[in-house]
Amino acid sequence: MKIKYPLLLVLSLIITSCCSTIATTKKEYKIAPASALQSDWNLNPKEWSLEKDTLKGTGGPMHWGVIESKKNLPENYEIDFKLNMTKESLFEIMLNIDKKQYIRTYLYQIDQNIVIGKGVYHKKSDEYEKRGGPTLFKKIMKLENNKWYSVKIKVLHNQLFFSVNNETTLECSLEKSNLSQQGKLGFLTNGEAKITDLTIRSIL
Repeated sequence: MKIKYPLLLVLSLIITSCCSTIATTKKEYKIAPASALQSDWNLNPKEWSLEKDTLKGTGGPMHWGVIESKKNLPENYEIDFKLNMTKESLFEIMLNIDKKQYIRTYLYQIDQNIVIGKGVYHKKSDEYEKRGGPTLFKKIMKLENNKWYSVKIKVLHNQLFFSVNNETTLECSLEKSNLSQQGKLGFLTNGEAKITDLTIRSIL
């Protein structure tokens, strides 16, 4: 009888480690200096790295730097982080990556907008039509290099909410907009970007 409790503990740890989502209702996911970045994310270490508590990405206009989670996002989730676009004009949060399709939620300095769009991403190609995609919703926001922004994303019952600094917000229905309803998380930059305080949590 005494062996039951240690056995249950081991089984619960195995179940948790084999979970197919990046965060669960019982545990939120955070990138920490102690964590091994490559165990949770697919990345090119020349493009994305963890420096103390800061995730740093580097890309270029002709080759975007992309990092992608190895596990799916939960069905309903919240993502919070602070962002600094230190170089160039584009930073994307790639939501619900499913094969080559994903939801584009991004900050774009050239047009001074935050945007929700429908994206396509071919991992081995930098051709124009094999990355990015059309804009579905946008809102004007003044965006600058070397400035920190608070980014919040929530997907609840197929409704997407995307806000920056708690003041500029976009929202849409994933179903009505024919957007991916399940998949992985990614980040993309065409220059240099820094991310801190990243938290991903599952919500009911």
